[in-house]
Amino acid sequence: TILTCGTCLDFYGLKEKLAKLYSVRPENVFVSNGSDEILNFAFMAFGGSGAVFPDISYGFYQVYGDLYGISYEKIPLKEDFSVDIRDYCGVNKAIFLANPNAPTGLCLPLEDIEVIVKSNPDSIVVIDEAYIDFGGESAVPLIRKYGNLLVTQTFSKSRSMAGARLGLGIGCKELIRDLNTIKYSTNPYNINRMTMAAGIGALEDGDYFRENCRTIMENRAWTAQQLKNLGFTLTDSKTNFLFARHPAVSGKELYTKLRERGILVRHFDTPRLTDFIRVTVGSQEQMEAFMAAVEEILKA
Repeated sequence: TILTCGTCLDFYGLKEKLAKLYSVRPENVFVSNGSDEILNFAFMAFGGSGAVFPDISYGFYQVYGDLYGISYEKIPLKEDFSVDIRDYCGVNKAIFLANPNAPTGLCLPLEDIEVIVKSNPDSIVVIDEAYIDFGGESAVPLIRKYGNLLVTQTFSKSRSMAGARLGLGIGCKELIRDLNTIKYSTNPYNINRMTMAAGIGALEDGDYFRENCRTIMENRAWTAQQLKNLGFTLTDSKTNFLFARHPAVSGKELYTKLRERGILVRHFDTPRLTDFIRVTVGSQEQMEAFMAAVEEILKA
């Protein structure tokens, strides 16, 4: 593969900064056009024996399984929306877990992730950490112990680069080599120089990153408490959103009435999720406006 000099410098500069940040070697790092591309490649490379993932999770897992004709199983979450790790032990198939999960916001502790990885030594375990910086514990340190673990992250959430399309994967050098084989056989120039330069800049501005995450977590806690005071039930979110329901008003009604007031939340019109809304955490001012609208709806 021939790269222009500047592109090459940006590419390896980004990998080196990521390797330093996560205390791994550059050969353990894969950078991509968003973390979706890594998930796509992972299904292509490792899904031949089948795949498993939760029935309520990131929707593209099923999309990739269908696209490549992969036999997959969607494992139901428990009644409280948590993952039962016993369902993923010794399955001998590629495992895809969003941690924290979406849209539930729940996060498995690192020791549970290790149980799953250790019990599937001949299968790849992909831990999708798109929201990990908002209160979860990353599984990246486990790659030093397990060659079957691939951790993916994105610059779209905590690093404020939504739309720039930059993701990363971290794993043993053999897994990264497999991903590179697919990349250089399909689209080797998958990240433009501006995005790579922006990624380097984001990594260098650690103070902004930490302050941004802290602010979102503080606003999340404030909003969660306000919702609880109004009778809402919430999951223990470790993401930049809240997953909530109220006994007196349906999720669809809340979504519709909030939209009428110029406030957009997400509603999933499926049996287990229909009572819930997913609320992205914004600035304090935005969350106060959201709460004022919710109080108005409940009083009507």
